[in-house]
Amino acid sequence: MPFRIIEAEDYVRIAPIDFGKPLEDVARAQLRARYEGRAFRDLGMVVAVVDVKVSRDGVIIFGDGATYHSATFTLLTYMPLDGEVVHGVVESAREVGVMVRAGPVLGFINKIHLMEEPNIFFDASSKSFIGERTKRKVSVGDLVRARITGISYVPQREGNDIALRITMTMRAPGLGKLEWIREKKAAAAKK
Repeated sequence: MPFRIIEAEDYVRIAPIDFGKPLEDVARAQLRARYEGRAFRDLGMVVAVVDVKVSRDGVIIFGDGATYHSATFTLLTYMPLDGEVVHGVVESAREVGVMVRAGPVLGFINKIHLMEEPNIFFDASSKSFIGERTKRKVSVGDLVRARITGISYVPQREGNDIALRITMTMRAPGLGKLEWIREKKAAAAKK
């Protein structure tokens, strides 16, 4: 997975109630709330704010009792790549397809991309997809290997947040439920 370490700069607001607390701790809490779990076009998904260094010199703005400090910090980010093969866990299943957790992101696999079958049926009672010919089954909790086929950054209706949308496929050699891949390797080893 293409994780990256990125050095960044921003300003933090230290409220008067936080003046007695360690500057780095207050800044880290603010930066974590501002960046962690958010998607950015240039950075990808921010996984963690790792290291924070805050300037001791602050600026007071007229009418605001807080101080503003320059902060330099390190971000751990995940930038998904088109065509990247990832391992994940099926988190949910609906009639149209499944959501797969691959590291810090969720990806969608349409039901026609789950397996190489002409007809794939959804069983609502067990929240699983079943292939008509092979009777192979993909259920919530299964470990899968998939390839990323599409990445888009979609603006949300409210605020400045951007949602990271990932589409995947399991219809290619070497992809699918990990159990199927192991079975195929074992069958090839017997020959």
